[in-house]
Amino acid sequence: MSSLNIAVHSHALLGEGPSWDAEQGRLLWVDIEGFKVHVFDPSTGSDQAYDVGEHVGAVVPYRRDEVIVALRSGFHAFHLGTGQLQRIDEDPEQDIETNRFNDGKCDARGRFWAGTMGMGNGDRETGALYCLEEGKPVRKMVDHISTSNGLGWSVDHRSMYYIDTPTRSIDRFDYNLEEGSIANRTSIISIPEEMGYPDGMSVDAEGMLWVGHWGGGRITRWNPDTAELLEQIVVPADQVTSCCFGGTDLEDLYITTARIGISDERLLETPDAGSVFVIKPGVKGQKTNAYGSFNHLTSE
Repeated sequence: MSSLNIAVHSHALLGEGPSWDAEQGRLLWVDIEGFKVHVFDPSTGSDQAYDVGEHVGAVVPYRRDEVIVALRSGFHAFHLGTGQLQRIDEDPEQDIETNRFNDGKCDARGRFWAGTMGMGNGDRETGALYCLEEGKPVRKMVDHISTSNGLGWSVDHRSMYYIDTPTRSIDRFDYNLEEGSIANRTSIISIPEEMGYPDGMSVDAEGMLWVGHWGGGRITRWNPDTAELLEQIVVPADQVTSCCFGGTDLEDLYITTARIGISDERLLETPDAGSVFVIKPGVKGQKTNAYGSFNHLTSE
């Protein structure tokens, strides 16, 4: 494992949702509270921010100049060149004003899975998990969610992993890739209180889970079959939100962090909170899937 470095020096309020755009060789990520979609080019070190005018919970690759975003107002295509937003379907939660979208990812058939959460401190189980498939209406897949967060799939695509943050649990569903359906939700890993709350997640090429810890200042790697904690990466930021694999050979692990919920005194001790970090953990990741029917599996 290499040393941890800063990929993007940033003071993001709530950096989240990293996804690797392999076609363009760039990292997509969001600042939810800053209303920004970021595009980072590691070959030049350039990080460009695009204001979308509202909370943006997740971003996934789509076309050369377009990405798909899960905004507070629902799913949209966002054109990076013109700044134009185009609604894809009706907002599935247009009647729930206190909710917003949070984390999301695409499965190997290009379906965009993204979930919601309540924005009030007392909001519990007002959110849900949705699936957007190209050319079809948005489907609600799970309800009574408090803070929909990390998502990922096993290497054989037969399991989907999922985090509802306040439960401190990593859950597994049986996954039907052809239908885009889930069944048999089971808790497989419980996160100890002293490690903070599980947030975003990525799955590596060996099928192990990499999890960000909100309030825990770390990334952890877990075996989903045995619930064994395999390793930890300490991050100089308390609110570690998510991670994803990127780079030419998917050997780089990008880690997003946040500044909200941290005292001024603590921020003086962790001035790089809100930045995007990168490390070579010694294992390759799975590719980030793009949205849409053109997205194809590299292997079955």
